[in-house]
Formats: sequence, structure tokens, C-alpha cells
Amino acid sequence: MSAYLVRVGLAGVVGSGREGSLRRYRLFAARDPRVLIGIDPEGVWGERELIALMAEKCGVSADPQDTSGHDVIDPELTLRALDAFAERLAVVAQRGGPVLLGTGHPQRLLGFYAGIADALSAAGCVVLTPAQGRCVDITTRFGLRTLQLAYVRGVGLVREPGPERPGGATGAHTHSPLPVRLALAAAVEAGGPLPELVIGDHGWVCGAGQLGFEAIGLADSDDPALFVGEAEGTVSVVVPLDDGVRAEYYLPLTRYVLNRACLSQ
Repeated sequence: MSAYLVRVGLAGVVGSGREGSLRRYRLFAARDPRVLIGIDPEGVWGERELIALMAEKCGVSADPQDTSGHDVIDPELTLRALDAFAERLAVVAQRGGPVLLGTGHPQRLLGFYAGIADALSAAGCVVLTPAQGRCVDITTRFGLRTLQLAYVRGVGLVREPGPERPGGATGAHTHSPLPVRLALAAAVEAGGPLPELVIGDHGWVCGAGQLGFEAIGLADSDDPALFVGEAEGTVSVVVPLDDGVRAEYYLPLTRYVLNRACLSQ
């Protein structure tokens, strides 16, 4: 699996540029909400502390003077985190606990999460879909957009409002924690089950973890928020990998974690 991760660009030399990652570390240190994506750090995280953390958790360069080129993610750290991710899936599956899944990268990661949702459902877990069809206003680089929370194969995402497209909604890219906050608030309002585990990326993980729900997910080397959340105990498990490669490259990871969790897809 380690060789596969490097061969397809999920680990090893990845797409994230060092300059862009450092810029996001600086924004996180300045508490920019666009980079915090739902996490409210307890500690003081300056740029140097973030570089050291990301070197430990991802394997990127620990040298602050290294400012160009592409980031490198250590595939062994990815595998170690995938094993921990699988352990959390196994625990919730054994209990048959309710779960909530969501992604801010539906074009890339929907298939990865959908396979997990199918396996957890087959194991007796309730895959929650709260706030289906509700709208949420999200600030993007193009201004304020009204998007609709939808679920495709049990995985939450946001898309343009309106009737569902043939073949299902593709969904919009977002780092915002607002979709998971909307979903969790709706679950509370309905008096139904709340998730024992939230599975996803970006704001889905950070937003849920900050509200006290156990959350696990995937993150790229330019997304320090999830790793800070893990370091502070707000997030349970973060898997470091490139989150922008071809969608089919993530499917072997689904099989890997389900096999490790003793779940069938």
C-alpha cells in the first residue's frame, strides 16, 4: 500500500506547494476563520509551531527556510493514520452506533466515503442524513452563496439549490463548518439519534469535533486545522494525504480501511 500511495500521488511528493502551505500556516496563526474551518484552538500556534506539527504529522519539511517546491507526505504516516481510522470504524461498527458522513471535496472523495457508509450500514449502523434539503449561506472567494445540504449514498455535501440532477448531485467544494453545524443542529431539534462518529474532511471534521462529537477524517498538508485539532484532542484521527488526486485513486483506500476494520464493502 505504501508504494501505491506514492505511485498515485496520495503521499510522497504531493500537489500542495510549499509556498501555499506556508501561507495557510500563517493565516492559521493569525486565526483567519477561512483556515480555522471550525476549530477554536486552545493553544498558541505560531508559524514555527505549525511547521513542526505538520512535519511530525505529515512528514513535510521541518525547515522554516524551505519555502519552495512541493510538499512531501510520508506514506508511513499515512498508513499509520489509516490503521487508526480503521480502528475507530471497527469500534462504532461493533456497537452499531449512528454515524454521520460528509465531505467538502465531493468531486474527489465522495466514492471513498460512500463505500464506508455502505459498509457501516451493512454492519447495523444508522447512517444519518439530518437537514436534508435545507439551505445554508456560505462565504466563498466569489462572495456569499446559498447552497443546499444534500446526501448522496449517505454522504453529506452542499450543492446548488434546486431539483436533483440526473445521476445525483456532484456537489460544491467547501471548507466551511456550517454544513455539519446545520446537520447536527437539525439532529438535535428532531430529537433523533446523534452520531457516535463523524467521518469526513475539512469543516465536517473540525466543526463536529469542536462541538464535542468524535470526528475522524482526511487532510492535506496545507490544511493545518485538522492536525491542530488532533494535537489538542478535538479531532480523533487525521489521515495525511493529497486530497486533490483522481477520485478512483481513493477507492483502494476504502478497501484497505474496511479490511483493517473487518468490514465488508
